[in-house]
Amino acid sequence: MNEENPREDRYEVVIIGGGAAGLSGALTLARARRSVLVVDGGRPRNAPAAHAHGLLTRDGAAPAEILSAGRAEATRYGAEILRGTVRTVSRPTDQAGQAGQAGQAGQADEAGFLVTLANGTAVRARRLLVATGVTDELPGIPGLADRWGREVLHCPYCHGWEVRDQPIAVLAAHPTLAAHQALLWRQWSSRITVLNHTAPAFEETDLRRLAARDITVTRGEVTGVELTGGTLSGVTLADGTRVPCRALVVTSRCVARAEPLAGLGLYAEEVVRDGVVLGSEIPSDFTGRTAVPGVWVAGNVGSVTEQLVAAASAGVRAGAAVNMDLIEAETARALAEEGTA
Repeated sequence: MNEENPREDRYEVVIIGGGAAGLSGALTLARARRSVLVVDGGRPRNAPAAHAHGLLTRDGAAPAEILSAGRAEATRYGAEILRGTVRTVSRPTDQAGQAGQAGQAGQADEAGFLVTLANGTAVRARRLLVATGVTDELPGIPGLADRWGREVLHCPYCHGWEVRDQPIAVLAAHPTLAAHQALLWRQWSSRITVLNHTAPAFEETDLRRLAARDITVTRGEVTGVELTGGTLSGVTLADGTRVPCRALVVTSRCVARAEPLAGLGLYAEEVVRDGVVLGSEIPSDFTGRTAVPGVWVAGNVGSVTEQLVAAASAGVRAGAAVNMDLIEAETARALAEEGTA
């Protein structure tokens, strides 16, 4: 990865975030012969996990290995990758006059964006693709965060096979969500326990559904996790009860990393489903286009439920949309120039 300043100060596309979504977008755009800079802070969401799953041909590969291969592929076609953190994104004020004289298609194109990094480096971009991901906020149970991505899990399609037939506990954040999770994880193990924790009491309908699959609900607040030989072996409740488990299912609150976009008036919005706050994401259309002209999102920052393969797909889709938007702007400019010739 290039640790120095980029070779030039203006790019057709700057991509903020070098995970699966960002690198897929970079690969798509670089192959479309666009000048691309990826600014990556080196904080991938799946870093705690030893292996990634569900990615065809790469199932079981280490997340770092996948990203390394992705960087090599994108740079092969000319994309540049810079290790750094974006602090702010704004419109360059010195081009405001030019933007004001351009047509609607040309305004975002001519004004572009000024992307400023934490070290003071600033680069310009005609378009932005934001793939900064999310931050997982976990319940404040001592020891829980240290096991996140190891034995403290959230997705059975990512981790279920690895803990099959083991005792699995589901930490309830909301009764309806916990019942859904428990029934889902039951596909991988017959030894499922729901920990009521601080959630409201379960409805009788949910209790019957859980009991029908031999899933028990244990009341009491979880106060800590227990380790044996360095791995999770159970949780403790406030009354001292110990509940054995080899995996603990936890719902994190996925908060979009959207702070650098505040200067453009672009903010993440809360995502609520079935009365449960899942986190926040930046609203966009199917291609990732946001309410701010010239800005696209891809991956978890635009959809809190995206898995690795879906995030990569979103990056390709957004990259193609960005390329087409640039083509439309270039065509409009060529027509305008033809009319004044």
